[in-house]
Amino acid sequence: MTDNNGIRSGSLQFYPRVRAKKVIPTVNWRPVSKEGVGFLGFVGYKVGMISAWVKDNTVDSMTKDKKIALPATVIECPAMRIYSVRFYKNNKVMKDVVVTNDKDLKKKVKLSKEVKILGDEIGFDDVRVILYSGVRGTCVDKKRADIIEVGLSGSVDEKMAFIKERIGKEISVSEVFPEGLVDVRAVTKGFGTCGPVKRFGIALKSHKSEKGQRRPGSLAPWHPARVTFRAPQAGQTGYFNRIAYNKMILKAGKISEDDINKSGGFEHYGKIKTEYLVLKGSVPGPQKRGIVITQAMKPSRFQSKKSFEVLELR
Repeated sequence: MTDNNGIRSGSLQFYPRVRAKKVIPTVNWRPVSKEGVGFLGFVGYKVGMISAWVKDNTVDSMTKDKKIALPATVIECPAMRIYSVRFYKNNKVMKDVVVTNDKDLKKKVKLSKEVKILGDEIGFDDVRVILYSGVRGTCVDKKRADIIEVGLSGSVDEKMAFIKERIGKEISVSEVFPEGLVDVRAVTKGFGTCGPVKRFGIALKSHKSEKGQRRPGSLAPWHPARVTFRAPQAGQTGYFNRIAYNKMILKAGKISEDDINKSGGFEHYGKIKTEYLVLKGSVPGPQKRGIVITQAMKPSRFQSKKSFEVLELR
């Protein structure tokens, strides 16, 4: 019988463990769905974690009608705008119509002097939008807006009517995610190249070991004569693309209406200036990193029944 005290902690689900290509993850919008017509995603910036004191209204809960503390993450979500409208046919980009020449985008993309007007395009079977964030209005130390392709829910005609109404207007996070469950896609904190002890959590060998303490005892047997990917070895640690599923929105609001800033601001971030979301639990990444919030891909029935009334944020 094996001893479970020294088992490895590194998951074999993610392979290869390589650095993310970009900070803002790309999303496959086809499996994401939503009732009605609307955007399926939004870009926010991680502020930090707090304690949320809530009243538990969950049915059949052991703490029903009691005041409990939950770990929560604050995400600042400045308003976004539409940069271009992208038309698809047979899952390939057919046409891309740029509908703005905002000065905030000059350092990110090359803008044309004339803004195109969205007409009655034909011959496409799907339409998505390219949104850019208003990061200049936050405490994040960057001047370039983050650009991401966002899918929409509904039929093609409903999508086109919805897009034409919002061209040139600000899109707030309260319009996209007023409540419910969301998925968070982000790049984790990076640690560079690390050994197998830090990377996979293997146990240190005896101090009398002749071939090193911070390495596995054996990489592989003689036969089959090869080293599999299951053997814990040194390599890139952190800065991986990860998804946190089914994060419940505890609170959504604007700083102008409900100020949740601390007296000196949040540590390693500063003060929130725009809109924000408070999500139950933790999300990947350090402070000030851009993350993508999407509609829940596989919502949990158990979590969807939960209901919390936020009393205080600390």
